[in-house]
This record gives sequence, C-alpha cells and structure tokens, in this order.
Amino acid sequence: MIKRLQVALPILLVAFLYQACEQPNPNYQEEAAAPVTIHTAMQGLTDVIVHDIFSPPQASRIYAYPSIAAYEVMQQQDSSLTALSGQLNGLTSSPKPQQGVDYCYPVAAIAAFDEVAKALIFSEEKIAKVDSTLQQTFRDIGIPSKVYDRSIDYGHEVAQHILAWAMDDNYNQSRSFAKYTVTDQADRWKPTPPGYMEGIEPHWRDIRPFVLDSAQQFTPPLPTDYSMDQNSQFYKELMEVYNVREALSEEETEIASFWDCNPYVLNVTGHVMHASKKITPGGHWMGIAAIAAKKSNSSFAEATKAYALTSIALADGFISCWDEKYRSNLIRPETVINEHIDPDWLPLLQTPPFPEYTSGHSVISSAAAVALTSIYGENFSFDDDVEVPYGIPIRSFPSFIAASEEAAVSRLYGGIHYRPAIDNGVVQGRALGHYIVNNLTL
Repeated sequence: MIKRLQVALPILLVAFLYQACEQPNPNYQEEAAAPVTIHTAMQGLTDVIVHDIFSPPQASRIYAYPSIAAYEVMQQQDSSLTALSGQLNGLTSSPKPQQGVDYCYPVAAIAAFDEVAKALIFSEEKIAKVDSTLQQTFRDIGIPSKVYDRSIDYGHEVAQHILAWAMDDNYNQSRSFAKYTVTDQADRWKPTPPGYMEGIEPHWRDIRPFVLDSAQQFTPPLPTDYSMDQNSQFYKELMEVYNVREALSEEETEIASFWDCNPYVLNVTGHVMHASKKITPGGHWMGIAAIAAKKSNSSFAEATKAYALTSIALADGFISCWDEKYRSNLIRPETVINEHIDPDWLPLLQTPPFPEYTSGHSVISSAAAVALTSIYGENFSFDDDVEVPYGIPIRSFPSFIAASEEAAVSRLYGGIHYRPAIDNGVVQGRALGHYIVNNLTL
C-alpha cells in the first residue's frame, strides 16, 4: 500500500504543478476574437492560390467554401449572424456545438477555414504552416486546454460538413468532361499567343451555384454579330479596341496593369518562356474585402461575414459569366486584328485563354462591389494596396462601385475586350450581386 502511494504521489504532484502553471487567461475570449487571425488565414489562402496557379473560376470556388465554413462557426456565437443552411443551394444545417460547455469560436472558425482550404488546394503544407502559426497564437493567449481542444474539434466537424456539401457541386465530375474544341468558324474563339493555351473551364456553367437558381439566370443580351464589313457595328467595336490601344494615356496604362490579375502570364524572350504568377481577379476583390474590414474595425465575426458574402458573389459571378462565355463563344480582338487589320498588333495585356463575351472582370467586380456596398455603404472610400506585392502601386477609390467600374473599363485599355462585353458584363454582375444580397440573410 505504501509502495503504491509512493508511486502515485509524484504523478499527482506533476498534475498539480501542470494545472498550477497553465494559468488560463481570464480575457482569452476577447483576445482570441482579434480579427487579425482571419485576415492572416485569408492572405495565406491567397498566397497558396497564387503559388498553385489556379484559374480565376477555380480560385473563386476555393475562396467560397472556407469562407462559408468560418462564417458557419461564428454564427453559432454571434446572434446577429444568420446560418446559411437553407439559404445556399444544397447546404443543410451545420453541426451544433455542445450545450453547457465553453468554446472559443475564433479558434474553431480558423480550424474550419484551414481544413476546408487544405482539401481544395495542392500545397496543403503551406496552409498547414499558416494554420500552425495561428493556432500557436491562440495557445499563447492562454486559452484553457479543454476549451481549445473542444473548439478545434468543433471546427473540424463543421469543416467536414462543408466539404461533404462541396463534393456535391459537380466540380469533381467536371474534371472528366470534354475539353474545348477549336473550330474554323470565323467568329469562334481560338487560342491566343504566346502560350496558345486551351480554353479554361468550358463546363464551369455545370458547377452548382451558391445562390442563383441556375447559371442561366442572368444571361446577358447577345453580343454584336460578327462582321468584317467596315460599316458593321462589330467592325466599329473592333476598331475601338485597336485605336484605344494605339493611343493609351499613362493613366489608362496604369489602370490596365493594376487590374490585370492574370494568374499565369507567359513572358517570352527569344526562345525562352517563363511564367509570372499573380493574384486572380477574385483574389483582388477578397483583398478589397480585407481592406474594408480593417478600415471599419470589423470584428472577427463581421470579417467572416464580409468574406463569405464577397466570395459567394464572386463564385456565382464566375458561374454566370462562364455560362455566357462558352455559349456565345466570341473571338478575341487580338485574333481578329492580327488576321484582318495588323498582324503585328499586340494588346497591352496578355489575352486570357477563354472566349471574350462577357468580360469576367466586369461581371465579378460588379457583383463583389454590390456585396461589399451592402455591408459597408455606398461612399466607402479606400486605398487599394492589394497589388503592391506584385510591384503595382496603390490606387484610391471613393467607393466599391467606382473601383468595379474602373476594373471593367481596364479590359478595353488592356486590348482584350470589346465594349459590349464590358458594359453588358457590368449590368449582368450588378443584377447578380443585387439578387444575392436580396436573397441572403447573413
């Protein structure tokens, strides 16, 4: 009996000392709710999307699901937020936390965000590194170990629920669908130099929308009929692209470069070709969401709302836009000008590898601007420094709508879109954005 007591006493002493040294922080909930962690997680995801070279439509999907996962966790804590289950197509109620026990919901939200993100990208170790850093930040705050572990487990539970929902959106099935087929029709899109890449995501219309009834819900008017008759409307639109390129001002050149957002620009020097990785258009707008949240001192929960709504608008915007791109399947200005006007003409920006109509920048920028305006207001001015890491200086805007309008017209300056794709894309994106804002309660 004495021997057993001698063995047990050191164990009890160690347990006592551990509990005495743990010293949970009585303010851990408040400190853990600092929004810097969700912004860091989002920036980490953007960095991986750039590194892994995801296409703009793919990137929009990758932003949406982790953002929704984090939001679904935080709405369990914040009564001002409303669950997205029953509001987003196919999303059932997320798992509920246990009653009568404590959670640290920001810890759970980051865990959910990062677990979903890791499942959707290639460089899982990069997300895992960011997650490890953020979780160490939480541990350093002094969160009680049982609360911390319980919160991590809950975040993973929500993540698995969101991933199961994501797996039913037809993305995996679409990986085996037929590739784009090039034809000899004069008005149909053809791969463009220097990479002559095949058409990206010709079946993106088949991805399940988040809020829209279908990809066809906001179908724009038909593009102008193709015609090389010099008196035709199409020819006038073509020559506008040509003439604008020839007479670009310094300001217009800066605008085009600022909004380029081409995730894989091919640089050719002689026989050598190398790629420059850049942020996607959707990534730029997720960066603007971060700028708005920081400037307005949004709480952790409010920031997850901004990210969720913006990412949903972007994702449905790409589905709607890509539906029209591969239906109208219109040829790019570069191809027509090289064949009929000037064989040596080059656009300022590298032409993206998919059909022309409508402009993706016009659609998704307009949709995201409407979403952000619904949260932060019509006259929310901001300094956009999202492109600074890519060597492009800050531009300032008086509102989200003003920024989206500049993003849209930048594609004319860049020489990659006719005017109707820009103007009709803006109408399409705004209508889509207002539909999402009016049909979602967050």
